[in-house]
Amino acid sequence: MSTSSSSQQPQSQASSSMASSMPSLADICDDHISSPQRLSVVEPGHFFDYGKIKRFYGKIETVRCFESNPMVRTALSTAGENKVLIVDGGSSKRVAILGDQITQLAVDNQWAGIIVNGCIRDSAIIQTMEIGVKALGTHPVKSLKTYPGERGVTVNFGGVEFVPGHWVYADE
Repeated sequence: MSTSSSSQQPQSQASSSMASSMPSLADICDDHISSPQRLSVVEPGHFFDYGKIKRFYGKIETVRCFESNPMVRTALSTAGENKVLIVDGGSSKRVAILGDQITQLAVDNQWAGIIVNGCIRDSAIIQTMEIGVKALGTHPVKSLKTYPGERGVTVNFGGVEFVPGHWVYADE
């Protein structure tokens, strides 16, 4: 699985927001190889695929939270407009930041995908949902609800800086 971040949408995708029409991430990287705004690519092997959609892209929205997911629910309860929510869960593997109920909110609100720097749960159900979901792994314990988290902040993980309003591209 590859994930990359860019401040620009590729020209070949300017008129389309359909994930199925997205060129491969390798082709997108090739198109930007000499660009002063080169793509940043997440370290290989960082994420696993969990959603039914494996290749997706969209404008970045962010949440930073640690083992507590109220802001994830809040964000995914809003109109997604084919955006991708980047969740920096601090790489925690002690609880799940995302489950099937919150993922269903994202599907209902037309989010293109969710990338979690942490764990998810209910993966068997999430794999049947029409959305891209990538995470570090799975964990059966739900998150705490004690810390609201932060929304709309720049987050860094996997060697990439994710900036709200920039673009993210993910494929298998």
